[in-house]
Amino acid sequence: MISTSNISLAYGKRVIFKDVNIKFVPGNCYGLIGANGAGKSTFLKILAGLSEPDSGTVSVGPRERISFLKQDQFAFDEHSVFNTVIMGNPRLYEVMHEREAIYSKGEFTEADGIRSAELESEFAEMNGYEAESEAAVLLNGLGIPEELRHKQMKELEGGEKVRVLLAQALFGNPDILLLDEPTNHLDLKTIAWLEDFLSRFNNTVIVVSHDRHFLNQVCTHVADIDFGRIQVYVGNYDFWYQASQLTLKQKQDENRKVADKAAELKEFIQRFSSNASKAKQATSRKKLLEKLTVEEMPVSSRKYPFVVFKPERPCGDVILEISGLAKTVDGVQVFKDLDLVVGKGDKIAFVGGNSLAKTTLFQILAGELEPDAGRFRWGVTITNAYFPKENASYFNNDLNLIEWLGQFSPPTEGETFARGFLGRMLFSGDEATKKAAVLSGGERVRCMLARMMLLNANVLLLDEPTNHLDLESITALNNGLIAFSEVLLFSSHDHEFVNTLANRIVEFTPGGIIDRRMSFDDYLESADVAAERDKLCQGHGDLNL
Repeated sequence: MISTSNISLAYGKRVIFKDVNIKFVPGNCYGLIGANGAGKSTFLKILAGLSEPDSGTVSVGPRERISFLKQDQFAFDEHSVFNTVIMGNPRLYEVMHEREAIYSKGEFTEADGIRSAELESEFAEMNGYEAESEAAVLLNGLGIPEELRHKQMKELEGGEKVRVLLAQALFGNPDILLLDEPTNHLDLKTIAWLEDFLSRFNNTVIVVSHDRHFLNQVCTHVADIDFGRIQVYVGNYDFWYQASQLTLKQKQDENRKVADKAAELKEFIQRFSSNASKAKQATSRKKLLEKLTVEEMPVSSRKYPFVVFKPERPCGDVILEISGLAKTVDGVQVFKDLDLVVGKGDKIAFVGGNSLAKTTLFQILAGELEPDAGRFRWGVTITNAYFPKENASYFNNDLNLIEWLGQFSPPTEGETFARGFLGRMLFSGDEATKKAAVLSGGERVRCMLARMMLLNANVLLLDEPTNHLDLESITALNNGLIAFSEVLLFSSHDHEFVNTLANRIVEFTPGGIIDRRMSFDDYLESADVAAERDKLCQGHGDLNL
């Protein structure tokens, strides 16, 4: 168990949270949510003892071990993958290291014998004999193949390192597990494995995530950072959203009733205060009016951008025809003989473990790359807008945001138009004059979405658009795309995003594509799809969604 007593934190005059008293108990998984900058990651670090609050204390049960998902991908570069995972339990790693050092000695003294017996006892108590198999199970579940497990961490790619660090956090059955964005860089199959792991985990879990489906699957409680406090709700993310919206509506309704009653009393007082026969009643109503107070609504840190895509014209009969398309990147064939016909009303999610294939296809369709073979044809009525996964090249300039957006605005519009549009995307006041080159990842995504909205396209190409966004921006984008009436081609690792948008799934496999007109959940559960995937993957290895 881990609890807080009067934890407070402020940056200057800005209060992040004040007098937080929470008890996190075993058997529960708490989703820690809040807007960007609300203090989620900071609060996790305070719980882990890595940051100090302004005041208050954190209490942990006696002999309970805290495991924290580390974000520094380079911290373990000189260690093997296997040892990095074992280091998730520092004491076990120390015992193993000392034990190996004693056994590797040429001469074994009496003192070594006594010490080795002590270490063996402690090693067995910590389930050290199962450590290697446990590490292997975790690495396998997280998609790290056996041939990588004895390599140095510095030999791995960034996404692989993230998975090893997640295995490190999960290793050794920690009493308190703190996870900051654990689904980053994970494919859908691995996320499902992690969901299953956490659902069977019997100790305390506190997790920060922008993945709504993941929070719904694993959370028994939601701890919401807002209004300078942290409030715990029983239930998953959807329950929190419904409960918080209901609470807000009730408060607004109460205030409206009070305001209506006050207006009614004021009208009576004005009409009859000079009427002798009604003077006593008017005086009585003045006293009632003085007692009425409209409770001031606290200002939420949550901000939802305004995301609306308005096509200039509907799509005609011919949308997109792809025939025999092939592309090789850096000597690796990404896809070949790709055939696809996109029809009216299609909302196609491109899935599969080969993210390069999806990105390459989008780049070809957007005119940024040439295919090696094959052809594609857009219909004459089609205008497309492209959201690239990597957007740094759009911001390598000295423009402020007003100037940056002006590049894509109608020529007849000026600064007032740009400021209004930026305000809807949460860049108001001085924020609109920030330099484009210094924007955060989430701010860049909002700018790229603003650019897309200005194009008034009837086909949208989006490659991982939810990366870097907070839950509020993801929700706004999700709702904006649900309302979009024309054609959508997109990729995403956000389960909820895919399932609520797609009416057609195209999966890249090593042996070709699978194309089905159905929802994502139905696709995942389809035995027919599983059989076709097995056939296409035969001889090519497994492929993760």
